[in-house]
Amino acid sequence: MKTKKAFILLNGSEPSNFPDLSNYDIVCAIDGAYNYFEAKNITPNLVTGDFDSINTIPTTVEVIKTPNQEFTDFEKALQILKQRGYSHIDVYGGSGKEHDHFLGNISTALQWKMGLLISFFDDFGKYFFIEDSIILTNVKGKNISLIPFPTANGIVTKGLKYPLNNETLSFGERIGTRNKASDDTVLISFENGDLLIYISHN
Repeated sequence: MKTKKAFILLNGSEPSNFPDLSNYDIVCAIDGAYNYFEAKNITPNLVTGDFDSINTIPTTVEVIKTPNQEFTDFEKALQILKQRGYSHIDVYGGSGKEHDHFLGNISTALQWKMGLLISFFDDFGKYFFIEDSIILTNVKGKNISLIPFPTANGIVTKGLKYPLNNETLSFGERIGTRNKASDDTVLISFENGDLLIYISHN
């Protein structure tokens, strides 16, 4: 069965470069992010949110208003995409501007990490939660950070300049920022907890 991939643009800092949107099965603008699409003459497939920051609500694409304030616009968009069978979600505009939104987006990704593969992209790098292990390729020389939320135990890495061997990282005590890939392929695994991986673009 073909994996259904979704592109989401949130209303954070606009990316300098977009990926090829034709690689996605659906392109979504979340609330005020549609303002950017409109300015760039990009037509998304879906516009959704509570519409408190959108300039013009489009009439030629699918629009779903989600006024429920118990959830963020990002959470409500993920609910829609999950119901429609999308499993891989690439998110742009998730950082920058107001930092409470950025932290909220990370919290949302953590809540959904067992149901969706969510990756955030910005001008500096890519970041995402992993379930228990991952193999990264084509990363030699890139900065790689391991951030526990709040703790990750039994971490083992191969291919990093500063390897971890069955070690624990804990937010507020010891985290694994600014490591570097010494090999082109890096293996990261852990036994339990939650772990966010950050990979720099360069």
